[in-house]
Amino acid sequence: MERPELSITAEHAPDEVTFHLAGEIDVLTVTELSALVNEALIEPPARIVLDMAGVTFCDSQGLGTLVVLSRKAQHARSVLALTNVGDFLLRVLDITGLRSALMISSTA
Repeated sequence: MERPELSITAEHAPDEVTFHLAGEIDVLTVTELSALVNEALIEPPARIVLDMAGVTFCDSQGLGTLVVLSRKAQHARSVLALTNVGDFLLRVLDITGLRSALMISSTA
């Protein structure tokens, strides 16, 4: 079985950090995502954006990590927003009841 990959590129603006994600968010890749968001929260910007346009899969560990990171951002007085969320992920968020726990923006 091939190891899932998650590519993350960061784009920094004065009040915002955007992470462009491509690949799978799962038990094997959430550590890297968590580390990058936690690092951004050391000196929290007003907003952290996770651009989900390239995400092809998200398991329960990935969903839980998104919720935890959102809460950490709130505690740091920052906002974690998801953009370009695909239909498959919106459906999973609806089914699990997690859609209301995350800020989902229609535009970046």
